[in-house]
Amino acid sequence: MTRRSVNGEGTGVNNTPQNGGHPGDTPAPKEEPDAPNGKVELRKKVTLLRGISIIIGTIIGAGIFISPKGILKNSGSVGMSLVVWIACGVLSLFGALSYAELGTSIQKSGGHYTYILEAFGPQMAFIRLWADLIAIRPAGLAVISLAFGQYILEPIFMPCGVPEIAIKLATSIGITSVMYLNSMSTSWTNRIQILLTFSKLLAIAIIIVPGLYMLFKGETKNFENAFEVSNIKLTGLPLAFYSGMYAYAGWFYLNFVTEEVENPEKTVPLAICISMAIVTFCYVLTNVAYYTVMSAEELLASQAVAVTFAGKMMGNFSVAVPVFVALSCFGSMNGCLFAFSRMFYVASREGHLPEVLSMIHVRRHTPLAAVLVLYPMTVFQLFVGDIYSLLNFMSFLRWLFIGVAVLGLIYMRYTRPDMPRPFKVPLFIPAIFSFTCFFMVFLSLYSDPVNTGIGFAISLTGIPAYYIFIVFDRRPKWLQDGLDSFNRSVQIILEVIPVEH
Repeated sequence: MTRRSVNGEGTGVNNTPQNGGHPGDTPAPKEEPDAPNGKVELRKKVTLLRGISIIIGTIIGAGIFISPKGILKNSGSVGMSLVVWIACGVLSLFGALSYAELGTSIQKSGGHYTYILEAFGPQMAFIRLWADLIAIRPAGLAVISLAFGQYILEPIFMPCGVPEIAIKLATSIGITSVMYLNSMSTSWTNRIQILLTFSKLLAIAIIIVPGLYMLFKGETKNFENAFEVSNIKLTGLPLAFYSGMYAYAGWFYLNFVTEEVENPEKTVPLAICISMAIVTFCYVLTNVAYYTVMSAEELLASQAVAVTFAGKMMGNFSVAVPVFVALSCFGSMNGCLFAFSRMFYVASREGHLPEVLSMIHVRRHTPLAAVLVLYPMTVFQLFVGDIYSLLNFMSFLRWLFIGVAVLGLIYMRYTRPDMPRPFKVPLFIPAIFSFTCFFMVFLSLYSDPVNTGIGFAISLTGIPAYYIFIVFDRRPKWLQDGLDSFNRSVQIILEVIPVEH
């Protein structure tokens, strides 16, 4: 996985006598007319609206429609659960503001990986990347896709259950279509993401409006004694916060594509702040609507809260809810894949993954290999692996590494004081947020030491992998020739070439 020069030698990029090439060199491939300066590169196509749609579209998945009950169950009362929803929104905003500073001062794509690399060096960044590549990202994508497969088929099979094989086939079609979309066009990926984001906001509005209408008509019996002290569980509050922080997770995805953002100094902080305000507003009001129509006991007993809500309020229209949930999941799949592929692209550019992953399609200007690398692993885990166990092992690692990245912000304030910081947050914001992340890791260790220990063990396999693949580069000639041949073959098949720097 060592890096070779990517200066365009042997690729035929711009090798013409007019621009310094030599007669007889392979001519450059024809570019699309709007290619800037004829370069093959990832273009800056993420506007403010597209940035907002990436963040909102990946934060709001199926959870708010299906199972927003972890917070209620662990907080013990309706009033306290709403306080936790608001508090988690504020804490997530702190994390998002910290990432806005990181994204504007380190204007590289790659998100957590890039910030850990800049602050703490390649070994820790590689361990993060390794855990992402072998487990976290394929399992996470497979879980969202399974929810898509389940809910897209539910209206067809109602009132019967959906067969397992049908769910997996629908899921495979969903994953394949998202991969195809991201491979073909960055512009269309972003346009469809905007459309899907509006569809999930419409679904939330369909819940909020009738719920608030009932509330203003005087339907307040479920809010009586909302803060009854006898019901509040102080021991459960940390777990309630844990559930809440997961519901808001996704505010960091715009930082994975920073290099493609137009005017990132303004767009990144603005998109993050607008998105977090919208998501917090939607989450709190959706829960208020649920509590207006359903008692706490009904909400905890429901298998799919939005479906129960729609059944009470809208009668037969409730059949549309699973379709909205499926579209919401598809939007999360699309946004997540768009972001992940850029992390693998940057990691390849840094020499931590095979070189072909940092190459761009000659005409479509998408990181084709980086998009497709997750496909076989996701489909394999879908049909073979125990995805939910894997996520239980690895989920706490997300908070560990986000905490480390935000700690890196504080660390670089002292080690690199002269770094340009177009957007700067008060130090108490990253300090509170990194403490929250490490507290959640401690909570995982305390509440589930076995699974958390297995997750640590899986991630620590990244240390020997780092030395085998990255540090120890004296490979046998036959192995190096084989890797070079593989890179060239994939490059020819996918029609990808190195980016000009």
